[in-house]
Amino acid sequence: MVSKIDNVWFDSSLGSYLLSRELVYFDRAVADVFGFYAVQVGLPSIAFLRNSRIPQRVCCGHEPEAQVRADAMFLPFESQSIDLVVLPHVLEFSDNPHQVLREVERILRPEGRMILSGFNPRSLWGIVRALKAGDGLFPWNGNFLNLPRVKDWLELLGLEFAAGSMCCYRPPINRESWLRRFRFMEPAGDRWWAMGGGVYFIQAIKRVHGMRLIMPTWKEQTAAAPVLAPAARKIVNLRQYRVHRGKPL
Repeated sequence: MVSKIDNVWFDSSLGSYLLSRELVYFDRAVADVFGFYAVQVGLPSIAFLRNSRIPQRVCCGHEPEAQVRADAMFLPFESQSIDLVVLPHVLEFSDNPHQVLREVERILRPEGRMILSGFNPRSLWGIVRALKAGDGLFPWNGNFLNLPRVKDWLELLGLEFAAGSMCCYRPPINRESWLRRFRFMEPAGDRWWAMGGGVYFIQAIKRVHGMRLIMPTWKEQTAAAPVLAPAARKIVNLRQYRVHRGKPL
């Protein structure tokens, strides 16, 4: 892993603000997904699947709270066995985020859904991250990934982009009073700065396109017999014509 996610950070003013916005989105998104098995990868101390209707839910990660201890790059689940996978801030803290997505594609059933969240480098959060990357503190020590890049990876893996959104338009100031002062930026950001949210969400569906074989026509068709038109009798001379018409010679 690039760095470990600091769960204590979510208890701070800035972390609580971020978590409250993300839970609103995940609660709404997972409620519309049906199936038998759902997996949350990372952040086991936070129940991102709490509003899911899927009966069998499990959390996978490095932390002691995880029900399944495993690396996100090597998920211990059978291929095509999971209906829903959620990835809260997993890609930016992985050594190989493309491999993580490859594993998600492997374990998802056809038409299964993946929901992920990530920090947006093209935002106020990305600017602060560029200034504080050397501090080694969460979340600024992560590798923030551009949204178009992640969508390209999904397309290459056959994961079709289904929906997306952004949140956290306020400046990442770790003070409750200042966060309250900038709360007007949430509705303004959705309307005027749609791609500038500090966090983006992506929903993708695993598509498996079927093949249709076009077989050649082996049975030869019999050519239809030509229809012959009646030919007129040939009149050789005038005598034959008069006999034919019944007139005296």
